[in-house]
Amino acid sequence: MQLNQATAEKILADMGMNDMPIMEIVPTPTALSPDWFKKYKELCHNFVTSLTDSVQELAFMNLDQDEFMSLLMGQSIPKNMSFRFRIPLTWGGKMEIDNMFMCWTFPHAQKLDRFIISQSGAESIWLPNPAKKIYIPAHTTGGGDGGNATEDRLAQMAAQLAAGRE
Repeated sequence: MQLNQATAEKILADMGMNDMPIMEIVPTPTALSPDWFKKYKELCHNFVTSLTDSVQELAFMNLDQDEFMSLLMGQSIPKNMSFRFRIPLTWGGKMEIDNMFMCWTFPHAQKLDRFIISQSGAESIWLPNPAKKIYIPAHTTGGGDGGNATEDRLAQMAAQLAAGRE
């Protein structure tokens, strides 16, 4: 189904993701190299270790300290977490950190899959393109008065980890 921007944005809004930026692409069928999965695993590791600049978003994911540190150190990915390509590799996307983002598998990645699949056969496709490396809907990031001690603690831990890598 061929969508226009307004319709694509409405569909995402109906899915509870009205803050998800989108971009239009014309899919360019692209063959994957035989070693694509090995490169993908390396890219995922590099992506995860680059998340020290995304501590605020990670704090809103309600990870416990062990999950948070394991994620930032590239040791393990929390359950229900998905890596997404902004432009799929089979449609001409690049195997680069800038072409990736992370979100919860349920419900966000599943909803995004339905959104993309609904456009099968269209000449141009509207794809999710969040501004940051981690997508968290704006309605889940509202905090109250008094700050966020968890965010502060995780920010300090991430800063120490980043300093240790330099």
